[in-house]
Amino acid sequence: MSTQDSGNGTDASDALVREIAARHVARPGGLLPALHAVQDELGYVPPEAVPTLAEVFNFSRAEVHGVISFYHLFRTTPPGRKTLYLCRAEACQAMGARALEEHTRARLGIGFHETTADKRFSLEPIYCLGNCACSPAIMIDDFVYGCVTPNRLDALLEEG
Repeated sequence: MSTQDSGNGTDASDALVREIAARHVARPGGLLPALHAVQDELGYVPPEAVPTLAEVFNFSRAEVHGVISFYHLFRTTPPGRKTLYLCRAEACQAMGARALEEHTRARLGIGFHETTADKRFSLEPIYCLGNCACSPAIMIDDFVYGCVTPNRLDALLEEG
């Protein structure tokens, strides 16, 4: 258990992060699977986990933060109840994803890597859902939708 406390974390989450890190520290490149495991357990990688991870892996806090910020799928804030992934790959871009992105941002009132004030939705970019023939595509949690128009998006958001 860390003797330093950032003031934001709890002893329980610090212990969990430390235990996860310990499982991966001996693996080459173990920081990345440890970060995934932390996010799987907590829903995100809290900023207060960075010092613990840095200590266990013998990295600087900047190095750990650099890995977290480099990979787009790591979250540093709690996610909404549902996550909406908007495809930004070329096929979707060619079929209207930029207009759909503008509509989505306006409809939800947030940008990428943000969560609505009511915590219903988080918005994340994704770079290919493998649904190119039905562009533009989105994914809400684990379900992929193709040929999404602004009207269809609105209907899907109302369902969720």
